[in-house]
This record gives sequence, structure tokens and C-alpha cells, in this order.
Amino acid sequence: MSLFENTLKQIRKASLLMNLPANVEEVLSHPERIIEVSLPVVMDNGHLRVFQAFRVQHNSIRGPYKGGIRYHPQVDMDEVKALSTWMTMKCAVVGIPLGGAKGGIVMDPKSLSARELEAVTREYARAMTPFIGPEIDVPAPDVYTNSQIMAWIADEYSKIKGHNVLGVVTGKAIETGGSLGRDSATSQGGVYIIEEYLQSVGKQAAGMTVAVQGFGNAGSHVARLLSELGMKVIAISDSKSALHCADGIDASAAMVCKLEKGQVGECTPVGAKCDIITNEQLLALPCDILVLSALENQVRVDNADSVQARLIVELANGPVTPEADEILARKGVPVIPDILANAGGVTVSYFELVQNQMNYYWSLEEVLGKLKPIMQNAWRDVHGNAVKFGCTYREAAFITALRKLEAAITMRRGK
Repeated sequence: MSLFENTLKQIRKASLLMNLPANVEEVLSHPERIIEVSLPVVMDNGHLRVFQAFRVQHNSIRGPYKGGIRYHPQVDMDEVKALSTWMTMKCAVVGIPLGGAKGGIVMDPKSLSARELEAVTREYARAMTPFIGPEIDVPAPDVYTNSQIMAWIADEYSKIKGHNVLGVVTGKAIETGGSLGRDSATSQGGVYIIEEYLQSVGKQAAGMTVAVQGFGNAGSHVARLLSELGMKVIAISDSKSALHCADGIDASAAMVCKLEKGQVGECTPVGAKCDIITNEQLLALPCDILVLSALENQVRVDNADSVQARLIVELANGPVTPEADEILARKGVPVIPDILANAGGVTVSYFELVQNQMNYYWSLEEVLGKLKPIMQNAWRDVHGNAVKFGCTYREAAFITALRKLEAAITMRRGK
């Protein structure tokens, strides 16, 4: 089953539970616009290379489209359609006035020089200019894209428009109109949700053990934040290797080491009792919380039974397949889904857009002070629906989002 088919299955399950009108489900099962372009770029060796690129704009009923751009050799239209749909749901879950979109360029950015990467990015910005903008569609960083790439897009778009348009993208550096707190927003939002979950089940954070799959931006920040709550991070991983230390890992030191040495497998603390393991072994470690912050489809039907964590938190998009979801539910392992757990990122992206439009910027305390109640309210909505419908948190999160989208569609377009 493809990633987009998985997404439609998730919508279908929630729709049946909540008795969603068929016309609303039908609307939300189809993207509003699909854009596919070819990007011709002259490479450093003088040869012309054409890159395939996408932008899928899923739904704008609640506001401008919003979603990241990923640079990856395996990105395809099906994946981008699924991710854009999840973005619509994610924005609705937390109640911010945005819709969902996603974009991608089929390439390995690590194989390109800095000049080539900038050339591809600017070509993409030129191709997408008619379809993006602060009131239309606001891209952001995703897999293998960053604040520098956002700066190039904003610069190219602004040249075409003839004036400075910082709000065309979010995830920018502070120097180019970014928001304080954006670099750790996905993780911070996830931590707020974890705290709410623990309170709802009457448990304390101190002493809990955590395994983090994917020690990139989101994974490294969540490891640090959970450590600050008194939890013990016992395992971390990246695409090359995984590190398991039964006595705990200093998340901040591991972040520094990863940047210096390139992989967590090279970051064994001196004198510590640690083992180099695989990503698959990390997923099967006994722990209180397993945080998934790598790529989609990591927990599948073939390995879900081996999961020993007491709680799974999805900081990545789609890391648990629908079939694995059913296995975990039977095992009694709750999963806090991506469209809730990682929504802190898009929420602070929304804050960045607002600050750009106002030309007035907030302190970090103001950003976090606005983020926390949004995440807490979203948790209460999702938890309430989980109790009301007797369903999983994923189904409850989709129900929460679909109710808000149903209201907007019905009021604007009629029954």
C-alpha cells in the first residue's frame, strides 16, 4: 500500500467513527492542486541536468497552504500527496488558520556543490513563484533543506516580485526574518504533548527511559529537552548507526560529537557501557518512550511485534504504518501521532509568518508562551475524542482535524 493510500485509509477510519458526511471525506481525499515542473540547471562540469520537482497543495479551506520542501533522491508524487494531506490535518488539529501542502525535488543534495544547490533552489523558486506567497502557499524546510535554502527562495521570489517578501517561506534564519524558537519548535511541541500525556495517566517524567530514532534536528532537541525533565536517554541513532548506553547519554554532548564526527556511532562516551547497534535493534529496546524522528515507515508489520516501548511518539511524519498501528493497539502500546506530536513545528512557522507580516518580532519567551497553550488545547481535544469514541490517539487526532475541516467546508460551501 502506498503512503497516500495509507493516508486515505486513516481518513476513512476516522470518518466512519465520527460519521463524517461523505462529501466532506471526498473533498479531503483529493488535493486541490498538483504542480509538477522540470528544472534545467547547468552543473559545474558544464553539462545541463534536468531535475524533477513537485508541489502538492492539498486544501486551503482554513487558510493559505503550508508545508515543507524536501530534497531527496526517493521523493515522489505519491509521498508528497500524503505529506500535504497530513499537513492539512496537522494545522487543523492545533487550530492554526492554514491548509496543507508539500514539495520536493528529486535529487541527492549531498552530491551537489554549494553553487549547484543554490542554482537548483533558485530555479525551483522561479518555477513556483506563481503558486506561492504569504497569502497563497508558504513553504518551509523539510528533509535535507534548511534556513539557507529558504533564504535563497525568499531572495529569488522577492527579485521577481520587485520588493522584499520575507513571508514567502518560513524556517528562515533570524538574520533573514526567522522566528526565535523555530529550530527546536517541533521537539518542544512534542515535549509539551508528552507532559500532557503523562499527566493524563498519572505518571512522572523523572527516571523514565527514552530511545530516540533519528538524531537530527528534531531528535537531538527532543533528547535534550526530555533529559532536562529528568528522563534518561538510553539510545540514539542516525542513518548510519545507533548507540545504546544503558546508563544514559548526555544529549548535548552527543549533539556536539555528531556535528564533529558525522555519526552517532563515533560518539561513545569514554568509559561508558555502550554498544553500537542497528536502527532495527533500537526500535526493539525496552524503554518507557520511543521517539521516532527519522523517516516514514520505520515501524512496520514485520517489526511491530518486537517493539517493547510503553509509548511511541511520532516526531517524524508517518513513521508507523497503518498495519503496524493495529499491531501496537493490540499490544496496548499507545502511539501519539505525527499530526499532533510534531505540530509544534508548523505552529511556530505560523508565528514566523505572522511576525513577518506584522514586521514585529517576539522574544523566545513570547513564542514559547504562545506555543504551549496551543499544544495543550490540542491534546485536550484529541484525548477527549479518544475517550468519547473509544479509539486510538491517531484516530482521535484525525477526528479532531476532520471536525474543524467539516465546519469550514460546510459553512463556506454549504451541505
